[in-house]
Amino acid sequence: MAIQAPGKRWGPRLARSHFFSGHHSNAKKSTNADLLITPLVDMFVIIVLFLIANFSATGEILNMTKDVQLPSASHVKELELAPVVMVTSTDVIMNGIAVARVADLSRDDYLSIPLLEERLREEKKQTEELHAAAADGRAFTGDVNIQGHKEIPFKVLKRVMFSCQNAGFGNINFAVLDSGSKSEGTKTAELVR
Repeated sequence: MAIQAPGKRWGPRLARSHFFSGHHSNAKKSTNADLLITPLVDMFVIIVLFLIANFSATGEILNMTKDVQLPSASHVKELELAPVVMVTSTDVIMNGIAVARVADLSRDDYLSIPLLEERLREEKKQTEELHAAAADGRAFTGDVNIQGHKEIPFKVLKRVMFSCQNAGFGNINFAVLDSGSKSEGTKTAELVR
C-alpha cells in the first residue's frame, strides 16, 4: 500500500470528481445555455388560455356605436344580461340585424313592429328551450334592454316598447349613462310603471 500524506481525504465517489480531485482548472465556463422548449411552450399555452377565458367571461352587454348617444340619468342600477334592442337615429336593430327604419316608423300610425316582434319571439323560444334542456328551473323573466339614441322621437320609442311587450318581454330597461356618480359607466334605468 502506498504511503499517503496526512490530511483530509475524499470518499471514493468524490475522489473521481473533477472538482474535488484537484484537477480543477480555471478555464472559463461556456456562456451558451440550452433553451428548454417544453416549459416555454407550456407557459405560453397557459397565458393564451388565461387571456381567452378572461376575455370571453367578460362578455359585453351593449354594443356601443357612434350612432347612439345614450341619455344620462341619476337614479340607475347595473345592467343585466338580456336581449338588446338598439334604436339609432336611422334604424331599429336587434342582434345586429336591422328590423325597421326610424323614418318608416315615424310615418306609420299602427303600434306594432312585426319583424321586431318575430325576432323577440324567436329569442324567447330559444331561451325557454335552453332552460328546459339545462333543467335549471329558471323561468323566463322577460327582460329586454333598449339602447336608444337620446334624440329619437317618442313615437318610435313607444312602438319599440309596444312590440317588446307583445313579444313577451315586459321587463323593459333603458341603457343610460350614470350622471349621479363620478364614473361615467353604462347603467340601466328601469321603466317606471
